[in-house]
Amino acid sequence: MARIPDDQIERLKQEVSLQRLAEGMGITLKRHGADLIGLCPFHDDHEPSLVISPKNNLWHCLGACQAGGSVIDWVMKVEGVSFRHAVELLQADYQPLAADPVKRSTVQKLPTTLETSAEDARLLVQVIDYYRETLKQSPEALAYLERRGIANIE
Repeated sequence: MARIPDDQIERLKQEVSLQRLAEGMGITLKRHGADLIGLCPFHDDHEPSLVISPKNNLWHCLGACQAGGSVIDWVMKVEGVSFRHAVELLQADYQPLAADPVKRSTVQKLPTTLETSAEDARLLVQVIDYYRETLKQSPEALAYLERRGIANIE
């Protein structure tokens, strides 16, 4: 199995919000200075012992289990899976948060003038022919070329 690149692991640790993962499990978090606190889901907790640091995106239980770590460690503990499996789960579920939902176009796509089954060289010829014909139909473009000393575009 291929090794997971360090940059992908670091990206997950930085960009996947630990706070959102915890809140997604139904854990109520309250602000406590710069950190967030809540009941630890990994042991029978009656007093908030789970501390999440949004700045560092790390967590630690100050109670009975004394567990802690990054978002990867959180998924490993919650799901009971290996490091690799936790990374794969995060990669599959992670989508960068956008301020606005993704907008879909309501305009129909124009049909292509290219043959999709053609080879690259033939496609290039088709593209060149298309632009040559479009250029010939533009009086402004033809006048510009003539001013530049380019009269023959055949």
